[in-house]
Amino acid sequence: MNYKYEVIIYWSEPDNSFIAEVPELAGCKSDGKSYEEALSNVQIIIEEWIESAKLIGRQIPEPKGKLMYA
Repeated sequence: MNYKYEVIIYWSEPDNSFIAEVPELAGCKSDGKSYEEALSNVQIIIEEWIESAKLIGRQIPEPKGKLMYA
């Protein structure tokens, strides 16, 4: 499934990998050796986050799109 949540991707020197975070879903993040891999991995984590939230009755926020402006 293709979710519309904002994803922030950045390089982490200590982890030696790209980190992909989903600010709207608390604790939802992933990593990858490349930008593309981090993005692909976080899509899986978003699905797992939503599945887990449904199981425990946690509210699932609606995607708001871009949260910050430069």
